[in-house]
Amino acid sequence: MTNTETIHKFYTAFQNLDYETMQSCYGEDAVFSDPAFGLLDANETRAMWEMLCKRAKDFSLVYGNIQLLDEEYTTTDWTASYVFSKTNRRIVNKVRAHMRFRDGMIIEHSDAFPIYKWSRQAFGITGLLLGWTGFFHKRVQNQAKATLHKFMNS
Repeated sequence: MTNTETIHKFYTAFQNLDYETMQSCYGEDAVFSDPAFGLLDANETRAMWEMLCKRAKDFSLVYGNIQLLDEEYTTTDWTASYVFSKTNRRIVNKVRAHMRFRDGMIIEHSDAFPIYKWSRQAFGITGLLLGWTGFFHKRVQNQAKATLHKFMNS
């Protein structure tokens, strides 16, 4: 499978909240990072997608602008719209994914988005006032990882 085919497989599965297919796109020792969860190992990454897909409310996703930088590295833009379960607030998150591939499998995946913008949408006035601070970012990551580990242990 080519890197482009893997990207289409991954994001089509994401559109359908098919976490098992998403998980199958990752190499055995893949890593993931984003502003909300921080750095995750392969098991945490697979569990994160399962948790997010199972908990998704009023979810939609579009993706495009796939750029093959070389035989290993790509970028893809995607936008997810959903209701954030902790606050029941609507989120529209525009993300740039950076992926590294080996043998058609994702081995490194980093999603970049403005955490301050996400925090304002997710937490309203609290996000507006504190969402730009390092303290708040760390708190979001700690809570996200704690929620993920609780999900993994249930």
